[in-house]
Amino acid sequence: MDHEILRILWNPGGEEYVLTPRLVAENTSWSWTAVRQHLLTLRDHGLVEYYDEDVGIYQLSDRGRAWLNGDLDTEDLEDGD
Repeated sequence: MDHEILRILWNPGGEEYVLTPRLVAENTSWSWTAVRQHLLTLRDHGLVEYYDEDVGIYQLSDRGRAWLNGDLDTEDLEDGD
């Protein structure tokens, strides 16, 4: 699910999205609570960041883009870098 959430935000072929967990859930088969938990984990690893923290809107971070582009190894994420 983590990889798919990142790809949804990345929106290959178009402009990147900024979305709430609810909007991601509405466009997938995942529950809002599952998406929210995964976004929090992705944020802890620096792959997403708040676009607007007050309303819980997320966007892809530079680190998330680097990982999707293959410029950042998954091992680097697991080490907590």
